[in-house]
Amino acid sequence: MNILVLCTGNSARSILLEAILTAQSGGAVTAYSAGSQPAGKVHPQSLKLLAREGYDVSGARSKSWDEFALPDAPKMDAVITVCGSAAEETCPMWPGVPLRTHWGVEDPAAALEPDWEEAFASAYATLKRRAEAFLEGPIETMSAEQLKRHLDACATISA
Repeated sequence: MNILVLCTGNSARSILLEAILTAQSGGAVTAYSAGSQPAGKVHPQSLKLLAREGYDVSGARSKSWDEFALPDAPKMDAVITVCGSAAEETCPMWPGVPLRTHWGVEDPAAALEPDWEEAFASAYATLKRRAEAFLEGPIETMSAEQLKRHLDACATISA
């Protein structure tokens, strides 16, 4: 299953969830992340947190969702947006057929530097719990309708 995680800047939340889903799925999911207006670099606190948690961050990069609209791009089965509401972010909308859900998390990159660690830890904990709940389901055997309900239910889980 291919999942695209979208946000505006693709420097924090989408990078975190991409790493979590890919690593925790045991090969059942390949996650990708992108942004509608990519920051151009991954937030250093994202890389620090993921490395500390044992994730491989060597391939992490901030990229445009345009890469996934190309003819040779992987076909997505689902798209998860992770934009929050506190900063009145405009969440990107992916066109096409994949299942879509919204797992909103406030942007830890919007926190001031002394608060980065706490903000990133909070976002990571929420995304990790949602990813774990998602992966606990029999996602390989679910119908599209069941998978959509399961994705939506995971959006309500908090750390």
